[in-house]
Amino acid sequence: MPLSTGLPADRGTWAVTVTGRPYRRRKDVTVVSLLLLVLATVLGPTPSSAATDWWTPTARPTPDAQINVTGEPFTGTNSAGEVSGFVDAHNHLFSNEAFGGRLICGKVFSEAGVADALKDCPEHYPDGTLAIFDYITHGGDGRHDPVGWPTFADWPAYDSMTHQANYYAWVERAWRGGQRVLVNDLVTNGMICSIYPFKDRSCDEMTSIRLQAKLTYDLQAYIDKQYGGTGKGWFRIVTDSAQAREVIEQGKLAVILGVETSEPFGCKQILDIAQCSKADIDAGLDELYALGVRSMFLCHKFDNALCGVRFDEGGLGTAINVGQFLSTGTFWQTEKCTGPQHDNPIGTAASEAEEDLPAGTEVPSYDEDAQCNVRGLTDLGEYAVKGMMKRKMMLEIDHMSVKATGQALDIFEAASYPGVLSSHSWMDLNWTERVYSLGGFVAQYMHGSEDFATEAERTDALRDKYDVGYGYGTDFNGIGDHPAPRGADTSNPVTYPFRSVDGGSVIDKQTSGARTFDFNTDGAAHVGMIPDWIEDIRLVGGQDVVDDLFRGAESYLDTWGASEQHQASVNLAKGASATASSSESNPFTSYQPGRAVDGDDGTRWASDWSDDQSWQVDLGSTNLVSRVTLDWEKAYGKSYRIELSTDGTNWQTAWSTTTGDGGLDTAKFTGTPARYVRVHGLDRGTDWGYSLYEVGVHSG
Repeated sequence: MPLSTGLPADRGTWAVTVTGRPYRRRKDVTVVSLLLLVLATVLGPTPSSAATDWWTPTARPTPDAQINVTGEPFTGTNSAGEVSGFVDAHNHLFSNEAFGGRLICGKVFSEAGVADALKDCPEHYPDGTLAIFDYITHGGDGRHDPVGWPTFADWPAYDSMTHQANYYAWVERAWRGGQRVLVNDLVTNGMICSIYPFKDRSCDEMTSIRLQAKLTYDLQAYIDKQYGGTGKGWFRIVTDSAQAREVIEQGKLAVILGVETSEPFGCKQILDIAQCSKADIDAGLDELYALGVRSMFLCHKFDNALCGVRFDEGGLGTAINVGQFLSTGTFWQTEKCTGPQHDNPIGTAASEAEEDLPAGTEVPSYDEDAQCNVRGLTDLGEYAVKGMMKRKMMLEIDHMSVKATGQALDIFEAASYPGVLSSHSWMDLNWTERVYSLGGFVAQYMHGSEDFATEAERTDALRDKYDVGYGYGTDFNGIGDHPAPRGADTSNPVTYPFRSVDGGSVIDKQTSGARTFDFNTDGAAHVGMIPDWIEDIRLVGGQDVVDDLFRGAESYLDTWGASEQHQASVNLAKGASATASSSESNPFTSYQPGRAVDGDDGTRWASDWSDDQSWQVDLGSTNLVSRVTLDWEKAYGKSYRIELSTDGTNWQTAWSTTTGDGGLDTAKFTGTPARYVRVHGLDRGTDWGYSLYEVGVHSG
């Protein structure tokens, strides 16, 4: 039966219920039973090997990297019936198969063993001179000792962008240290592949995505073999939140497939012309869902036919902007931001990538006062968002421009859909409360412990308000730096060995071949250093932020489960009788009030061109109304009220705004009985009147 195991007194008060072996009361041992025991020992068969614990493989390859964690992984749920554990919401296990197969060197696993898996790309020999991507993105000359196993003189390293950091045994160490959810984002970029000189396969993005998905299942099978057969390993790919909970309750790692690519379904744009259709989007989403993908980005690095991106900074930003031009024929374009949110400053530092531009073409300069991407969510992008909602998938809003993010959140708020993720600090923090209010999940990039703790503190009050946990997105193999060492001479270094957050395991320095990694001097060199990094966060930022991280798995699954269970509410206004103070006259089409409730988002009501105008709908009977959605045409209301009435004569204001900015608005308020709902315009946002494509009225 379950046993409750608490932390040591100096590690907090959190407790986890673990599933132990049945406890049997010891009986008195008689002389006869002792004699029988001796006879059985002498005459009985001798086992070929001692029984092993469930978390210890019976057939680990030799030689191999060590785990250096002892103790049983926690299982079961806590006293509140919740799963516990950390969530890496953004990792790229198999990006070594992306970008043409030679940008990230080394493999996650190999049937031929660790020496084959952890070796450098052939062009990096003898001294890294041809590690071109390193010095394009990082500066310097890229030189390094290419030898991996067993010496690892120069890699993996916290600041290496082109070497495998996700070897499976290192992932195992992260799991043993308390991680219970891993999102494996299948990633590639066709343009980076095409311009990088070393490659050994096609640059087609979907071909790479399919291969990475297959290899994730192959890795599961590889680990299963170590534990005696299908389903027995600790690495479990899950396709729904219930499966994930079962896996975590068993103490294993729930692995979720995501997608982060620049041109999903072939949806690139060339000179602003979309190269895909709605049929392509439907077919692409169906294929990804069948592969097991449950979350994805709609745009990444390059503006595409679905949405505009949040820019990169520095030399990498310049290189990506060059890639955007080569792929689409357009550089990033900016405008002045209209709200507190803004995109990253565009990188303008010189980059070797500029040599790939056609003669006479230069990366443009940008006004420091105009920091937002002009591109938002396109009509095809809106179709893709709604397609993901239909399939109960979760949308990653990191990498979307603030304009695109705002539009996507508008769509989710209108439908009360919770499936929104920010997995690695590429969302403007001003969106955080909107994400939490929907029921979404937020994780922070794997910054150094001091920066991580500082950023976590900025949003701590919101996590308390919405009672949610926190995640991290390591982005290993994702072309980014990782936490640098704070130094062995710091006043509060990580002291080895140390206990895991649950208190049930002892974690020592990780050894791979001839090299032993120490977080104090090596930083987060690979994914196996996650437990050490979390211990560093505890020392620097305190137990509270670690406790929030330990609630991450539960909060991630809450978002996923709520997305799966989401049901579209009934639009009480659809097809109902509508009237208005005025309607614009047009000899070619109708702008009558009923056009805003006909279920066709291609038709609309439009008023006369003056400020004080109203539109109202008769629901036919009194209903409890708590949410009204308004899909504005370009002629929107800047100041307006939502008014309710049970008799059509006496009205009360349920909601109002003076800062309307058009697009899709959602007015939420306490459920109120009403038969009539009125949109009362007070101040226009344009010189035209007010114009609404659709108005929705909902009970919940």
